[in-house]
Amino acid sequence: MTTTAPTPTQFPLAFALTPSTDARAEAEREAILADPGFGKHFTDHMVQIEWTLADGWHNAEVIPYGKISLDPAASVFHYAQEIFEGLKAYRHADGGIYTFRPEMNAQRLQRSAVRLALPELSTADFIESLRQLVAVDGSWVPDAPETSLYLRPFEISTESFLGVRSAQKVGYFVIASPAGTYFAGGVSPVNIWLSTEYNRAGRGGMGAAKTGGNYASSLLPQELAYEKGCAQVLFLDSQEGKYIEELGGMNLFLVYRDGTLVTPESDSILAGITRDSIMQLARDRGHNVEIRQVSIEEWKAGSESGDIVEAFACGTAAVIAPVAQLRSEHFTLGAAGAPAGELTMSLRQELTDIQYGRLPDKHGWLTRLA
Repeated sequence: MTTTAPTPTQFPLAFALTPSTDARAEAEREAILADPGFGKHFTDHMVQIEWTLADGWHNAEVIPYGKISLDPAASVFHYAQEIFEGLKAYRHADGGIYTFRPEMNAQRLQRSAVRLALPELSTADFIESLRQLVAVDGSWVPDAPETSLYLRPFEISTESFLGVRSAQKVGYFVIASPAGTYFAGGVSPVNIWLSTEYNRAGRGGMGAAKTGGNYASSLLPQELAYEKGCAQVLFLDSQEGKYIEELGGMNLFLVYRDGTLVTPESDSILAGITRDSIMQLARDRGHNVEIRQVSIEEWKAGSESGDIVEAFACGTAAVIAPVAQLRSEHFTLGAAGAPAGELTMSLRQELTDIQYGRLPDKHGWLTRLA
């Protein structure tokens, strides 16, 4: 809990609805859903909730999607008090619309809020904000394979002042975007670039919070990765520069010959919900799963000896992306055009089958929104 924020609202928020008078026609919406891309188009409405130090969370609304009006002195522009989440809504064969482990997103948003000195929104109000938006924009949830409605809740400081302290006025919003596959090439092995000059986050910093600054720090290395023919960038720890951490926006797994899955441990790595789900599914199958420090030298040695047989990245947007090559200025691991690993794709299939309702939800991960 922050020092400035009162206890999160104890009673559920009541949401008011202002329907859009400029909603897209059905034909236009269907044309967008036929080829949504990722993060290119947005639905007709959004959620907005206000918070003040005096009144806590209030004025919960579903309003027409549109611009947010902020004073140039709003502290989010100057002190970067901003956090966000990302999750998806899936249309099932029965017509229902479900989301995946939203309580974990709510809890992670709360942890991010603590680290950024922002107020915490309750788990119940977080999930209700998703439900309210989908209730009015449910027709934007596509039904083609590998498609979904990407939900982006975010919280920003809106108080107008110039002074280094936590804001006393905050806004919480949810916008939504129909989504296809994250990578332009679809689900196929990608190459990643090892950054040795830049770090994503440092020990004791904000690496475990889902805040825009962590992504901003990855953008220049990401551009360099593109120049090297890579889709993502991998960072090393900021203290010794020897342990692998995470990609610009995804967690990482290595698969060993004996079936063990290893994912890096660090206090500057975001606690990925997809990552956690993969670990559970792997354990369900009897695989050993380790969360520990992994040096880049271990990856090199394991790749050369054949002890490491697969590598993959994971996150909400891409789900699981097989890694073909790790490239750097001094070495390359893996083979260009290498096929995706068998376990990698099997776990991806199982996870997406649960998300889309094609397999039983044994862990109670799905929440129906509409």
